[in-house]
Amino acid sequence: MTAHLDIRDLRVSFHSGAERVDAVRGVSFRVERGASYGIVGESGSGKSTVLRAICGLAPVTGGEVLFEGRPVSEPRDAAFYRNVQMVFQDPYASLHPRHTIDRVLSEPLAIHGFKDRDKRIETALRDVGLGPRFRFAYPHQLSGGQRQRVAVARALILEPTVLLLDEPTSALDASIQAEVLNLLDRLRAERGLTYVLVSHDLAVVAHMCEQLMVMQHGQTVEVMTRADLQAGRATQDYTRRLLAASEGYTPMETSA
Repeated sequence: MTAHLDIRDLRVSFHSGAERVDAVRGVSFRVERGASYGIVGESGSGKSTVLRAICGLAPVTGGEVLFEGRPVSEPRDAAFYRNVQMVFQDPYASLHPRHTIDRVLSEPLAIHGFKDRDKRIETALRDVGLGPRFRFAYPHQLSGGQRQRVAVARALILEPTVLLLDEPTSALDASIQAEVLNLLDRLRAERGLTYVLVSHDLAVVAHMCEQLMVMQHGQTVEVMTRADLQAGRATQDYTRRLLAASEGYTPMETSA
């Protein structure tokens, strides 16, 4: 069966003068339609760079990114962004401080030529648990959790099939994290979305993902299922150290 997203031997290198940094070194994984796949590792492991390479924000220097069985173009075209959207880590930085929420949500619709923008904006805000009163607010008037809900609404307003989630709750207070994770869970179930989630938090990954890849120094260390993670069945020392560092974590108990 053709994977929804298929990453084959992905390589990403950055150059600064004579220096070269190999940020991602031969990473491969497949995500089936409707699945949620996690990528975990310490800071600097290359996990966020993988997401940025998939969506065209980091230079792919080797390997392939396939969407629904077909290699994606360089640079990414409009059709790709209609189907694949990214939610960034920091809701404080990802929204323009001088743009109203209405403008934030209108811009992707205008770029892609969508009509009935008013209806789509109202629906998007409602779908992420924000009412119409937020439409003409500015980001500084919203809480961190509300801003991240706007970021999710912006990603979903084009009706994509894949969301790339780069530490979507790490910048939020612990009390708000579960609310956003519940929202993402609900939207995935309602829309049949495919997720690729990057996180350093094993509890978040255990809650959200059926399968995960552990990364270190730009490479895959180990691939595990959720059951493996919850049972502590790691085969590699690095993964065992990650589990030990998170000892005492439990899968998040969230209420709808």
